[in-house]
Amino acid sequence: MVSRGASSLLGRVAATVVALVACIGLSRVAAAVTVKPWDAVLIASFNIQVFGESKIAKQQVVNVLAQVVRNFDIVAIQEVRAKSDGVIPAFVKAVNADGSRYHYVIGPRLGRTVSKEQYAFVYDTDRIEVDATSIGTAANPGDRLHRPPLFCRFRTRITPADRAFSFWLVDTHTDPDEVPQEVDALAEVFVTMRSARPDEDDVILLGDLNAGPPQFGRIRQIPGITCAVSGVTTNTRRSKTYDNLIFAMPATSEYLGAWGVLDLQSRYGLSLDQALEVSDHNPVWAAFYPCETAQPASMQSGIARAPTTAR
Repeated sequence: MVSRGASSLLGRVAATVVALVACIGLSRVAAAVTVKPWDAVLIASFNIQVFGESKIAKQQVVNVLAQVVRNFDIVAIQEVRAKSDGVIPAFVKAVNADGSRYHYVIGPRLGRTVSKEQYAFVYDTDRIEVDATSIGTAANPGDRLHRPPLFCRFRTRITPADRAFSFWLVDTHTDPDEVPQEVDALAEVFVTMRSARPDEDDVILLGDLNAGPPQFGRIRQIPGITCAVSGVTTNTRRSKTYDNLIFAMPATSEYLGAWGVLDLQSRYGLSLDQALEVSDHNPVWAAFYPCETAQPASMQSGIARAPTTAR
């Protein structure tokens, strides 16, 4: 991978991050994203607590959730808990009510009890494309994971396409009663995904781990492992750091070093009770350069730009 200071282009990327910080508060602090620049892909994780028929029927809650999603290119969602298959399609319809063009990937119902949960990815199709052949649920030998992660490979939709940043997202929600065991199992999932295909070395494990970085066990032993979120709380009550995005450097050197927590209360002017109606978790996010930095020769023409033709 190219080091941060190895080329004038990456110097321009650094300048872009500075501009992004000034514009939308990208920093190692809780912040809200308000724009989606083409020189950064914004990936978020959001545990939408008990996201089912009852919550989707609350219009004021759906309005906030839709606004949250529109801030980001991809949102990994945990805790979809619905008997019908219509909750996520209805939600994406609400997200697209302003003319946006988001779509979704959703996994199977998982869990050892009668209360099953699904993982989902909601993504902006104008900026992101999905490899439909790559969607799956992680292997779970020994049944160590209550809800094995949903994985999917994505790619930024930029011009030229051969410069696009491609990556695995692995969406997870640990059982709060079995955190040490499950976090160790997730370390194996991460390592397995890195070798899932020879042309892909970028793996981003994200979700609600019910643990902060000091409790990441064997995950912390993976060489180069990086946790985007640290030193701030991620739950709505502002008391715990449970949600994160985890990846390894230098493989994912596309990481711009910018991340945040979108605080529902301060961003949308909600009381604590109103925010808790939305979720007991705040969304967390990180920014990545939309070009593969493993290809410096093809990057010399500058920063990625939007496609010039409509799909």
